[in-house]
Amino acid sequence: MDTVQVGLWVVVLLVVLAIAFDFMNGFHDAANSIATVVSTGVLKPAQAVAFAAFFNLVAIFVFHLSVAATVGKGIVHPGIVDVHVVFGALIGAITWNLVTWYYGIPSSSSHALIGGIVGAVIAKAGASALVAAGIWKTVAFIFVSPLLGFALGSAMMVLVAWVCRRATPSRVDRWFRRLQLVSAGAYSLGHGGNDAQKTIGIIWMLLIATGHSGADAPPTWTIVSCYTAIALGTMFGGWRIVKTMGQKITKLKPVGGFCAETGGALTLFLATALGIPVSTTHTITGAIVGVGSVQRASAVRWGVAGNIVWAWIFTIPASAFVAAFAYWVSLQVF
Repeated sequence: MDTVQVGLWVVVLLVVLAIAFDFMNGFHDAANSIATVVSTGVLKPAQAVAFAAFFNLVAIFVFHLSVAATVGKGIVHPGIVDVHVVFGALIGAITWNLVTWYYGIPSSSSHALIGGIVGAVIAKAGASALVAAGIWKTVAFIFVSPLLGFALGSAMMVLVAWVCRRATPSRVDRWFRRLQLVSAGAYSLGHGGNDAQKTIGIIWMLLIATGHSGADAPPTWTIVSCYTAIALGTMFGGWRIVKTMGQKITKLKPVGGFCAETGGALTLFLATALGIPVSTTHTITGAIVGVGSVQRASAVRWGVAGNIVWAWIFTIPASAFVAAFAYWVSLQVF
């Protein structure tokens, strides 16, 4: 087999690995989309995953590829990326996803991927090869997205409490059981729009580096494949994490679920419009904590929330370390 054929097979292998990561991303983050609507009893689990997967896929028609452009061209300087960097990045991200899924920790697939890219690039060319603006923008939103989700979730809860102050609890519950379908759909739309584009971005990065795509736009097949993969991953769901997100942080009623999902969805829409790859996990966790804290501070299990925050802090360095090692392994294999 000649060099061109070997190179093509390596590219195909990495594309398949990236799409598998995207499927795992949907599987891992399904809990973020469905935990609130399942825990409040508005939808049964099987209904919820189908509902969320549908809106993950519909996002293909709603959002521009701003996040894909950031990941594909705004994290690493041109000419640095090769098949070894992409391999290291994907292995680093997938490894961290598997570890956190196994232990039921709602970590960020998005930041695992960014950490993987950072680790592999530093292993190849040092920190100077990274685009500082893209990295800092992503790191900043590790803190901004949960805080914004917290603020919007809290504000929604206060607003709803004021609007419904004269309504009976049973009537409020009945209204928000219907409205939560709207908020859950919006959140799943934002989830698909932001998360699928991260994988589009890394595949695009690979195709540009190997001469199989221009820098103007990713091929259509990558867009369709990534949105389909994340929707299918959501269909199979991450059941270990649903319980943590839906009940362990704070107990939710339909009105609380609506406020958390709406706050989270608004945050995701804003980040996607700005081209910032954010964590859907961070966003919805912040919104859930915000909703719980409006009821009373003791309604939030701060110990559980604290454990989740530690997972966020370790995500980028842990995935970067694994990616650097995987980069070295790739040099020996390919």
